[in-house]
Amino acid sequence: MASSSSDPKNPSLLPVEFTKGVNGLDKVILREASGVSAEVYLYGAHVTSWKNENREELLFVSSKAIFKPPKPIRGGIPICFPQFSNHGILEAHGFARNRVWKVDPESQPSPANSVNKSYVDLLLKPSEDDLKIWSHIFEFRLRVTLGPGGDLMLTSRVRNTDTKPFTFSFAYHTYFSVSDISEVRVEGLETLDYLDNTKGRERFTEQGDAITFEGEIDKIYLSTPTKIAILDHERKRTFVIRKDGLPDAVVWNPWDKKAKALADFGDDEYKHMLCVEPAAIEKPITLKPGEEWRGRQELSAVPSSYCSGQLDPRRVLRGS
Repeated sequence: MASSSSDPKNPSLLPVEFTKGVNGLDKVILREASGVSAEVYLYGAHVTSWKNENREELLFVSSKAIFKPPKPIRGGIPICFPQFSNHGILEAHGFARNRVWKVDPESQPSPANSVNKSYVDLLLKPSEDDLKIWSHIFEFRLRVTLGPGGDLMLTSRVRNTDTKPFTFSFAYHTYFSVSDISEVRVEGLETLDYLDNTKGRERFTEQGDAITFEGEIDKIYLSTPTKIAILDHERKRTFVIRKDGLPDAVVWNPWDKKAKALADFGDDEYKHMLCVEPAAIEKPITLKPGEEWRGRQELSAVPSSYCSGQLDPRRVLRGS
């Protein structure tokens, strides 16, 4: 299930606390002794907060987010499964993000000497209604871990418990909080091919030496490296994304016109968010009966260094 504490009388000291969130929805708070924390709603297995040791929020959640089923939560880290976007027979981004998950009853307690004590294991199985719209039996297990150094790790395992194969696409739709989108650059995706969702998924090759932002972007980068950096010039902060089992990476910002068209998104909030999403989209995953797929992302936030007046991401990308 999750780790426990020797001082249940003081919830603020618990590495894992089960409590209520907005509109009475069940949520889990993960804490580390350094002061870092994360919050996960059972609705959608949705991470809605990740704060560093200075209590600074690192994820973006819209001030207009609707915490009321069946509407998915706008921001944080939605889970896109078993379909990304609206390319398929299901609702956009699938149904995992607007289902109530359970705490996994088969979760194994963390070993006594483990450094990762702040975690929770969640489980999603299809309901009868789910099987009517996607007729495949599966078990989806998600572990959300808060590392002692402040890293946030999400590990997904999807097992085919059906008698026939099935195919799915997937993304961690991560919304990062940034100071000003015009002051942000993404390193690690240069020279790669991408599918442009604003142009009917037409294929192009990235030409710049970094991705910067001057308007709407909705691109699926293909065959991406295991490490990507987001550099926030104003905050002198770099987010580092490490990923496994997820060959693609979506970069998304709606910009002004699309932001105004979203009912659960503030008109100017696009300036303070950026989605960089580890994903498996171009080549969907097929599981035979009994097979299991694993996909993982690890997020860290580190101080950025300067080199000739510019942020120096290469030190971060080459680092551990």
